[in-house]
This record gives sequence, structure tokens and C-alpha cells, in this order.
Amino acid sequence: MNMFPGAAGAAAGALAEEKDDGKMLDLRDKIDSAMSYAKNEASGYPMSNLFIGDSRLGCKSDTDEQMIIHIEFQEFVKLRSIKWTEYNNGIDPESNPSKVHLYVNRANLGFEDCEDVEATQTIQLTAEDLKENAPPTQLKYVKFQRVKTLTIFIEDNQGGEVSALGGIKFFGRPVDNVNMADFKKQPEN
Repeated sequence: MNMFPGAAGAAAGALAEEKDDGKMLDLRDKIDSAMSYAKNEASGYPMSNLFIGDSRLGCKSDTDEQMIIHIEFQEFVKLRSIKWTEYNNGIDPESNPSKVHLYVNRANLGFEDCEDVEATQTIQLTAEDLKENAPPTQLKYVKFQRVKTLTIFIEDNQGGEVSALGGIKFFGRPVDNVNMADFKKQPEN
């Protein structure tokens, strides 16, 4: 988003385009784990297990199929896709999430809020989407250009009493910040 009108803004946009080589990165190192949390997670299967890389540990909801996972990034990111992985190689397929709502830059959403607030994007996941070798789920990239927080509301699963997820990865890029000190004042003609 270009917030600098005129020639300086055009130069800033060109500078940002030169730096962006288009490669999508695993954003795991950009997650602020101290500010990220889950609601309705089972104590033996915390959200932090999602980032270990072992789907046997995973994260499970506690009392029903609904769960909120709130991710805060250390800086603004452009989010392109999410790779969801089934819990424990699909040992319990009915616990796989099926309907997931994503909310960008919404703080402190509770379960009632998630039902009342329009999601940035809603995703219907299938068993195939959660397989280890499945491609990441593509997001509506234009809606995920400046993400500081992402709230994931797992509304429903494939019929199980609780929902379980083996892993999650976010792919995208940090948002390039323009340092105005790098620009020189142009002499007036």
C-alpha cells in the first residue's frame, strides 16, 4: 500500500518492488509466541505443538469441536498460504477441522465474536487438504497484505467430539518497511 503521494511515493514503491523477489517463506520465525494463544485447547495438546513438526503431538480442542488459535507476528507480513497437517497422520479422521474462519488484525476475538464478525476468509478443509504431502491452502492474497495478527476459528470438524490439528505453517513474506531517511530531498526546479 503506497501511503506516500507524489514522486517520493513512486520511488518508495519502486524500491519495495525491487526488494520483493516473490519467494514465499515459512514465517515460523516471525511468530511472537509470547503473544500467541489458543482458546479451548486441551492442556495435554497445547497450540505450541503445532510448530514442532511432529503431527503426533498436535493441538486438540478441549470440550467441543470449536477452537480459536490466535497468532501474532513480530512484524507485519504478507500471508500467501497456510499448510494444515492432520493430527497423528490421520489416526482420528473425524477430528480433522472442516470449517475454518480466518480473521486478520482482530484482537481478543471470543467464540461469540467469531460468530458475529464477518471473517476475512472462510475455508472448507477436506481430508486431502490435511495430508502431509498436500499443497498449502492458498489465501485471497489481496486481503492478507498487512497481517500483524491472524485469528483462526475452527468452527466444525468431520464429526468428532473434539477437533485436532497436527501442524500448521504460514507462508508469505515480511512487509518491507520504507525508511524515509534513505530518501534525499530533491532540489526544486
